[in-house]
Amino acid sequence: MMYFQGNRSIRIVLIFLASFWLQSNSWAQDYYRTAEGTIHFKSDAPLELIEASSKELRGIINPKDNTFAFVLKIRTFEGFNSPLQREHFNENYLESRKYPEATFSGRIIEGVDLSQPGKYTIRAKGKLNIHGVEQERIIKSEVVSSDGHLGLTSSFTVLLEEHNISIPKIVYQKIAEEIQVEIRATLLK
Repeated sequence: MMYFQGNRSIRIVLIFLASFWLQSNSWAQDYYRTAEGTIHFKSDAPLELIEASSKELRGIINPKDNTFAFVLKIRTFEGFNSPLQREHFNENYLESRKYPEATFSGRIIEGVDLSQPGKYTIRAKGKLNIHGVEQERIIKSEVVSSDGHLGLTSSFTVLLEEHNISIPKIVYQKIAEEIQVEIRATLLK
C-alpha cells in the first residue's frame, strides 16, 4: 500500500473498481454479454467481391429495460483478397487509426422479456457509429433465448455515403456503395 500513498487518484480508482466489482456480482447476472460475436461484411461491386470478418464483436444486453450496446475494433477484420486490400481498408477508407471502433447502442423497440425462453423477432433502434459518423438506425434481428443465453443473428446494409466513407473514382467499380453486414453472437448471462 505504500506505493499508492503518493498517488491519490490511483487509490480512488482502485477503491471504485473494488466496490463496483463487489456490487456487480449481484446484478451483473441479469445482463447478457458477449466478447466473441462474429461480424461479416461483403462488398459486391461490379469488378470485385470483397469479404472480411471479425470474431471480436463485444456487446451487452440489459433485458430489464431492453437496452443494448455493441462495439467492434475496426482493425480486427480479417479476410480480404490481399494484405494490401486490408491495409487500404484500414488506412484509406475506414481510417481505423482515427476512428478505431464502430458502435451500435440503443433500445429494443418491442416489449419482449428476453429472459423467457423463446424465439423473438426484434427491432433494435439506436445510434450506429461508423467512421466517426453517427446515424440513427432500426435494425431487425432474431433472438433465441434459452438456458441462460441469447443467440443473436442479424443482417443489414450500410451505405458508405451515410458515414462519409468516400470511394475514389479509380476504384469505384471495385467497392460497392452499399455494404452487406451479417452478425452472429451468443450472449451469456
